[in-house]
Amino acid sequence: MSTKKNSTKRQLRVTALACLAVATLGAAAAAEEKFQKLTGGYIRARFGGMELTDNVHWRDLYQRNGTVMSTSMGRKRTGRWRVEQDQLCIELEGEPIPTCYDVWISGKEAELRCEGLLPLRGTLEPASGRN
Repeated sequence: MSTKKNSTKRQLRVTALACLAVATLGAAAAAEEKFQKLTGGYIRARFGGMELTDNVHWRDLYQRNGTVMSTSMGRKRTGRWRVEQDQLCIELEGEPIPTCYDVWISGKEAELRCEGLLPLRGTLEPASGRN
């Protein structure tokens, strides 16, 4: 009888873990589905006068005139931003070649994706004036 109880408990644990895994994967998939890829005009409209930040390590202020002011781990840099072929292109001082990103948005969350690089994920919010 004891073996049957242990077997039943084991089955319940396995079932519970399976349900948890399905729920977690389902939530991750649902969160991913909420992100929408922006095109050129929408990138310009969403980023001008806004700040993208991870709220800890870095923040980039995208001024409406095409200037970007970047602060990362205490280091401040300036540069230019523009939209080319439905991508956000950023050229910071000291970097001769601009980096261009696909922009994905979900509410206030933004993700900048560039092939060969890890995505940059942060919150897009009105400029705080901290730069």
